[in-house]
Amino acid sequence: MTFSTHRVTSGKICLHAVTQGNPDGIPLVLVHGYPDNHRVWDKVVDALAQDYFLVRYDVRGAGFSDKPVRTRDYRLSLLAEDLEAVVDQLLPDRQFHILAHDWGSIQSWESVGSGPLQERILSFTSISGPCLDHVAAWLRAQASNLTGSGSVRVAKQLLKSWYVFLFQVPAIPEAVWSMGLYKQWPAFLKKREGVVDACFSRLQKNDGRFGVHLYRANFIPRLLRPQPRFATCPVQLIIPKHDNYVSSDLFCHLNQWVEKLTRVQIDAPHWAPLTEPETIASAVRSFIHP
Repeated sequence: MTFSTHRVTSGKICLHAVTQGNPDGIPLVLVHGYPDNHRVWDKVVDALAQDYFLVRYDVRGAGFSDKPVRTRDYRLSLLAEDLEAVVDQLLPDRQFHILAHDWGSIQSWESVGSGPLQERILSFTSISGPCLDHVAAWLRAQASNLTGSGSVRVAKQLLKSWYVFLFQVPAIPEAVWSMGLYKQWPAFLKKREGVVDACFSRLQKNDGRFGVHLYRANFIPRLLRPQPRFATCPVQLIIPKHDNYVSSDLFCHLNQWVEKLTRVQIDAPHWAPLTEPETIASAVRSFIHP
């Protein structure tokens, strides 16, 4: 099995990427969320490396990739271009599968639902990361039923998403990370998410600070002006039963956007890649090789 690090140029920034596993295996691209970097997939990669050729990268603002300071440089369209640059360099002319978590899933929907990579993406496994365009449609559907269960669903998700509103405030989230949240992050993961082996990373401060731009650049603009996103590849939705941040209600209308949809609920918290890597690896294998 091989392991290599790479630098990938996407526009004016450079991305850190890692390839690992069986070079002759099926290509699988793993995209991490916030406030993580590519290392969040370590255990999942260990479980899949023998059979797959695995590509991971630090999204802009995270890990060893460049960290733009302007909010507009974190738009979903640019994140989609980053994925395109990674696969063009590391998987030239090859089709591939995607496994993504949290913000990695949110941004991957951009490529799954539109753009030049659609014909190359063989399947998409999404964990705790809805498409923002689909969320906007879901909110509109609930608004038409506020006298019924719609208001309950919206209230439930708003409570789970309190941090999204905090991240819209300039400077304060960055200050919180810089003043010490990064040091407390392993304790948070252990207590709140059950990640018993969570450990300190010197990258955590910047992963948290710069990643808030993802929320500012995309949430409000996309919810106000959503675009149709129809997945042409099979989609597997892995739903952690104990997700503290993403309600399963957000995916109740997903069939109208996905022609071939598989739902798998697992007994896990939001950070399932850290707590249930074997379960995720098994779900990916079963989905890719039905």
